[in-house]
Amino acid sequence: MLCDDGTTSAEPAFAIGGEIVVKRLGFGAMRITGPGTWGPPADPGAAVALLRRAVELGVQLIDTADTYGPDVSEELIAAALHPYDGLLIATKGGWERTGPSGRSPDGKLLGWSHRGRPEQLRAACEGSLRRLKVDRIDLYQLHWPDPAVPLEESIGALRELQQEGKVLHIGVCNVTLEQLAIARSIVDIATVQSPFNVADASRADLLAECEAQGIGFMPYRPLEGGTLAEPGGPVATAAERHLVTPGQIALAWLLSRSPVILPIPGTKSLAHLEENLAATSLRLEPDEVRAIARAAGQQAASATPIPPSADAA
Repeated sequence: MLCDDGTTSAEPAFAIGGEIVVKRLGFGAMRITGPGTWGPPADPGAAVALLRRAVELGVQLIDTADTYGPDVSEELIAAALHPYDGLLIATKGGWERTGPSGRSPDGKLLGWSHRGRPEQLRAACEGSLRRLKVDRIDLYQLHWPDPAVPLEESIGALRELQQEGKVLHIGVCNVTLEQLAIARSIVDIATVQSPFNVADASRADLLAECEAQGIGFMPYRPLEGGTLAEPGGPVATAAERHLVTPGQIALAWLLSRSPVILPIPGTKSLAHLEENLAATSLRLEPDEVRAIARAAGQQAASATPIPPSADAA
């Protein structure tokens, strides 16, 4: 939105599902686990302190998944923040951990496998309910469509959980425009998670659909700047002008890009957390927003998108 002085600022909040109002810059709780998103962190107390500090600084949306650890991220969130007064804890199901996250030499994702059958999603949701110590998950998301299971079956399972009162709102992650349409034909979809940042804006079609339908769009890997953050690029140039980091510009641009965008950057560092949240006070000039958007669009049109990964933070 445009401020009175002509600079660009972000809408302060978004109503997920039309009813749960949260500040738009959230926190992704994937990285509070051990290396490779596997096992507990070296210092669980520091992870608890980080979560509490995020809330002190105004975070209201915290995104996690049963596979982060597995289980560890949800358990730390419960230890730090339960009973979640004024918070929306969003979690996910539909993946299984087989070991630390990584990639094979040919680029194949290691350590994760699909679990999209209805009975698997039900078990995942019920496990998350126990770990988070709640009777209802306010935003429950399908982590990834399972190619071995019709999407209608996976979404139908989430609808059943919603009808039983175990889930309030439903989200989907890593879907195509066509898959989003299938999901919406079965149940109301409150949020979509997808890779989207200044280095990879190739899913602008998905963002546009979310804007048209009032669906929250949660970009993961929001800090990646690619060549745009290198010296002479529009992100780096804006960072120099505002005396901030390229990552802060990347977040401020996302918040300015659309009123439905809810970035969820994650970190293990208190200093990095505070740096990320300071991006909400940045006021980008309209020409800066346009220059970054133009360069991001050109890059998306000419380059292969960054391969999806499991870090739907």
